[in-house]
Amino acid sequence: MAKYLIKRVALALVSLFLVCFITFFTMNAIPGGPFNGEKAKSAAVMQVLNERYGLDKPVGEQFCNYLKNILHGDFGVSLKTGRDIATTIGESFKVSAKIGLLAILVALIFGIILGAIAALNRNKWPDRVIIFFVTLFTAMPSFVMASFLLLIFCIQLEWVPVWSTNNPSYVLPVLALSLSPMAYITRLTKTSMLDVLGQDYIRTARAKGVAHWKVIFVHALRNSLIPVITYVGPLTASILTGSLVIEKIFTIGGLGSKFVDSITNRDYTMIMGTTIFLAFIMILMNLVSDILYKIVDPRIKLD
Repeated sequence: MAKYLIKRVALALVSLFLVCFITFFTMNAIPGGPFNGEKAKSAAVMQVLNERYGLDKPVGEQFCNYLKNILHGDFGVSLKTGRDIATTIGESFKVSAKIGLLAILVALIFGIILGAIAALNRNKWPDRVIIFFVTLFTAMPSFVMASFLLLIFCIQLEWVPVWSTNNPSYVLPVLALSLSPMAYITRLTKTSMLDVLGQDYIRTARAKGVAHWKVIFVHALRNSLIPVITYVGPLTASILTGSLVIEKIFTIGGLGSKFVDSITNRDYTMIMGTTIFLAFIMILMNLVSDILYKIVDPRIKLD
């Protein structure tokens, strides 16, 4: 286990370096710059700005300097606002993480429960009703679902208040983020559980007179969660970093909106900071999901 963790950490560092390398040089290869705007600046002003932020140096030297700063925990400051990148990411991530964690929790709980119910009632009316809504939520884009929820429950019925920083309402954003992954988890759980229920050890447990609830929850459901864990790792990373569409519709100032604004503004340091942060979360969640394999099914060996 220790050898596996060391190998994964080494691969994670290599992956982060490659993400940083590709993002940095691709970003600098695109024509234009962070100080190019509608109002043209004089050549003298552009030179001063480039010298101040080190953009007058060769791209290779800029990249090396950026890596040195990262190793010291310095992600730089925004080229547009002058704010510290780490501080901006930390403040924005708190909002996205709170909504994201709630959405993941809702998706997991209801997805696993509905998937188990559908598997245990195969081809019966509960299964057909669940599959109908699962298909609907899977086919409907998140921005359509978010707009629908906002229109019905916020504007028409006025059951839920509009999002504001002083009185944040997490109900609709969490629902909009969780419905699609919940539908996918339901399908994964149902398919996996149907496969597990047909295994020999399930028939053996029933033949020995093991209680029905124990067969379902201890043997069948537990072993059917491995595909769900595989999906939850990348899902957690993508939701935690915030959904741009959801944040824009509900006017939530999370990390997703900051990332897109940085691309629009050609804010090099903000682009690099958010990209590296996203890559780190993705790699970390994949490692956590691999470790959870071992906890759920001790027969799995991590080499």
